[in-house]
Amino acid sequence: MAIYWCTDVIPMAVTSLMPALLFPLMKIMDSKQVCIQYMTDTNMLFVGSMVVAVAVERWNLHKRIALKTLLVVGAKPARLMVGFMGVTAFLSMWISNTATTAMMVPILEAMMQQMEATMKLKDAPMSNMELEEKGRASELLSPGHSSSRWKQDSRTSERAMSQEQKYMYKAMNLCVCYSASIGGTATLTGTGPNVVLLGQMQELFPHSKDVLNFASWFAFAFPNMVLMLSLAWLWLYLFYMRSGQTIIRGRRKESEAAAYIVLEEEYRKLGALSFPEISVMVCFGLLILLWFTRDPGYMEGWLSIAWKDEGKKYCTDATAAVFVALLLFILPSKKPRFNIFSKAEAHKKTPFYPPALLDWKGTQQKIPWGIVLLLGGGFALAKGCEVSGLSEWMGKQMEPLKKLSPTLITLVLSILVSSCTECTSNVATTTLFLPIFASMARSIGINPLLVMIPCTLSASFAFMLPVATPPNAIMFSYGHIQVSDMVKSGIIMNLIGLTSVLVSVNTWGRHIFGLSEFPDWANATST
Repeated sequence: MAIYWCTDVIPMAVTSLMPALLFPLMKIMDSKQVCIQYMTDTNMLFVGSMVVAVAVERWNLHKRIALKTLLVVGAKPARLMVGFMGVTAFLSMWISNTATTAMMVPILEAMMQQMEATMKLKDAPMSNMELEEKGRASELLSPGHSSSRWKQDSRTSERAMSQEQKYMYKAMNLCVCYSASIGGTATLTGTGPNVVLLGQMQELFPHSKDVLNFASWFAFAFPNMVLMLSLAWLWLYLFYMRSGQTIIRGRRKESEAAAYIVLEEEYRKLGALSFPEISVMVCFGLLILLWFTRDPGYMEGWLSIAWKDEGKKYCTDATAAVFVALLLFILPSKKPRFNIFSKAEAHKKTPFYPPALLDWKGTQQKIPWGIVLLLGGGFALAKGCEVSGLSEWMGKQMEPLKKLSPTLITLVLSILVSSCTECTSNVATTTLFLPIFASMARSIGINPLLVMIPCTLSASFAFMLPVATPPNAIMFSYGHIQVSDMVKSGIIMNLIGLTSVLVSVNTWGRHIFGLSEFPDWANATST
C-alpha cells in the first residue's frame, strides 16, 4: 500500500480499499473488523465538518469575510500581505485549503492587474512631458549626451518598476498558498493529517481519555499558526518586497488606491448580507461553540449535563459536527412566508416552506469521499499492524533510539516527514508514519504525542514544489512564479515550520498535553 500510495499506480482511494480485501484473505482480521474502520467516529467528524464547509462556500460567506477583512486592513503592500495571509489562514481553518486558495487567488489577480494598469496610465503622460522637457534642454546642451542620458534613465526606471511589480506578484501569490497550508494546521478538521492523528490516537490508544480534542488541539496549534504566519510574512517581505521600498514611492499611492477600489467593487457585488448567509453564519458559530464547550477540561462542559456516565462519554466532536450538518439540510434558505390564508394567486404558488440551505445532490459532489476512504484505509492498516503484532515488532527494532535525546528524535523524524510530503499526499504520509512512530515512542518510553504531533504538523509543510499540495498548484497555474522561486522561498519556509513546531512542542505543548511524562494510556492497547 505504501508503494501504491507514493507512486499513485491506481487512485489512492482505491488503494485504501486493499485492507478490506487482503486482511480477511490473509486471516489477519475478519471482514467485519476491517470494514468498521472505514466509518469511524473520526470519519464522521470529517464528513460533518465538510458539510459545514460546503454551506459556507455555497452562500459565499467566505468571500464576504475575506473582502471585508482586506478592506479593513488597507491597501498598503505590507498591510495587504498581512490581510491576505490572515484571512486565507482563517478560512483554511474551517474549509479546505484548495477552496480557500481557489477563491483568494482570483481576487488577488484582479487587484494586482488593476494596480499595474493604473501605474501604466500614470507613466504614459509623464513620459511625454519628460520627453518635451528633455528635447528643449537638448537644444541648449550637447544634444547626443542629453538624449542618451534621458533614455538611459527612462529604461532604468522602467526596469526598476517592472522588477518591483514582479517581486510583488511573487510575494502576494506565495503568501496566499503558504497561508492556506499553515492555516489548516490550527484546527483538528482543517487538514487531513490532523484528522489522521485524531483517528490514530483513538485507534492505537483508546484509553487516552480524550486528551486530544478540538479545544486542546486549538489551544496548542493556533499560537503555533500565528507564530508561523508572522515569520512567513517577515521572510517574504524581506526577500521580495523590501528592495522595492525606495523605487519611485510617488506611484505607490495611485496603485494602492486602485487596489482599494477593486476590493470595494468586489465587495459591492456581493450586496447586502442575505438571510441564508446569516443562517450559515449562525450555524458555523454554533458548531465552533459546541466544539469548544463540549469538554474543555478547565470547567464542566455540556457533555457533563446528560452524556457522561461513570467515565464514559457518549458524545464527541463528531456528534456536534453531525448535528450542525443536519441543521443545514433543515433550515430554510429564505424567510418562510406564512401565506396559508392569503387568497393572492402569487402567494398560492409560493411553497409554504422554502428550500433548505443545502441540498444533497450539490453537497455530495463537493465532499471529498476519496479522503474519507483514505482515512478509513489508514485506520484499517493501523489496526492490522496492531492485531498482527507488526507494530510491537517495529517498536522493538527502534529501542536503540532510546540513547538519543527526544528533541533530536523529533527533529529528525519531522525532517523526514516534511521531505516525503513534498512528493506524496500529506494524508498518505501521516497514515504511513504515525503508527510506526507511535510504536517507537512506546518502546523507548516517551510520550507518543511528543513525536506524533510534530510529524503531523510537518506533513502540512509542503512549500517547495508546485505538485506538493493543491494550493501550490493553483497559484503556480497563474504563471507568476517559477519552480526556482518556490524552491528558494520554500526551503526557508520549511525551516520556519520546523523551528516553530519544535518551539511550540517544547513550551506550551508540554503543559497542554503533558508531554514531559510517559502517560498510563500509552501502555494500554485496544482489544
